[in-house]
Amino acid sequence: MNIFLLVALAMLLIIIMLRKHIPIGPCMLAGGLLIWAVKAPSLHYLTQAGVETMTMSRTYDILLALYFVMCLEIELRTSGALAGMVHALQRIFSSTKVTLAVMPAFLGLLPSLGGARFSAPIVEEASRDLDITQEHKAAINFWFRHIFEFSSPIIPGMIMACNIAGVAYSDFIMHLCWLTALAFAAGWLVLIRPIGDDTLKTVAAAPAEHEQNMQDLWLALSPVVLTFILVVFFDFNASLGMGVVTAGLLFVLRFTKRFVSLKEVIVGALDIKMFLNVLCILYFIQILTVTNVLNEIVVAFQNSPLPVPVIIACVTFIIGVLTGMSQGHVAIVMPIVAAMDTGNLNLAGVAMAFGVAGQMLTPTHMCLVITVDYFKANFFKTLKPVVMGEIIILTIFSIYTYFTW
Repeated sequence: MNIFLLVALAMLLIIIMLRKHIPIGPCMLAGGLLIWAVKAPSLHYLTQAGVETMTMSRTYDILLALYFVMCLEIELRTSGALAGMVHALQRIFSSTKVTLAVMPAFLGLLPSLGGARFSAPIVEEASRDLDITQEHKAAINFWFRHIFEFSSPIIPGMIMACNIAGVAYSDFIMHLCWLTALAFAAGWLVLIRPIGDDTLKTVAAAPAEHEQNMQDLWLALSPVVLTFILVVFFDFNASLGMGVVTAGLLFVLRFTKRFVSLKEVIVGALDIKMFLNVLCILYFIQILTVTNVLNEIVVAFQNSPLPVPVIIACVTFIIGVLTGMSQGHVAIVMPIVAAMDTGNLNLAGVAMAFGVAGQMLTPTHMCLVITVDYFKANFFKTLKPVVMGEIIILTIFSIYTYFTW
């Protein structure tokens, strides 16, 4: 069967199952099994994919990072620091809308899957008095968390892209950093502006309350800053960094006389449903890898008569959709970019922009899974404004690239 038809059938199956409100994990697993059954119906491939999924360090780094972030969220929420931080931010910005956009964006600087779970309760708390749907909240959290994919030197995909494509970090970031501003503007236009001016908040407080809220602000932000330092400057992986910071915060909260139940933190963070969804998605990605589906898509496009930039855009978009992670589309497509024209900023930029768009529009993206699960939101209603935002970005980027190539 034609590889594109097979992938289309798998994605159709996933969409149908999602519309029947089946959890994302089993949906992705069903799509992967369909591809396996048609492409390479041998138990060897399923076993290989399963063994690779369960033995890759990435799997446990993701699961543990997610667990520790959920522990951290419980600590901040039950101690009152989370609500106090939101009040402090509303007072600083004098705007709920700015808080909704800025906080997920700030936490997006941290290169960790779990950050989506960390920013979700902040969005929930900040929008408590707003008349917006859970899907609207989920879309805000998901969109603004990823606006730095184009400009942060510590995003794993950015690091890989520069090394593989043979471009300098500073040159590549300068080439694409305007997309971060564009992403923020598109998100504001599609997600924040429709909320309306009547949602603007100005929060007044007594000096004692203000001092308390500022302490809450530093308590809530310091874990992000400390994890950033541990990951970037001390080469900690995400799970270890988050584990150290989460444990340390318990002692800080006790020192500041904020009671947090250790049992509630440890047990409350065990979201088995979420962990199973994550494992199913990682298994799906490995099925695509061991059955050689990803490589076949790349080869098919390489043999196409389409212009090179169009080929790169299409390939990286599809790989981004299938893998849902920057490392996926970068690792597969950037070697092709390097082989075609090493050091070409324009070609590497096309790959990055369309790859990020693909990973933003797929249920294989862990942050989307986490966000939809947290807000108990409808997947398709959440994705609708994200699609609109990506159309804006890709349209402007394509026009700009065409005239400046």
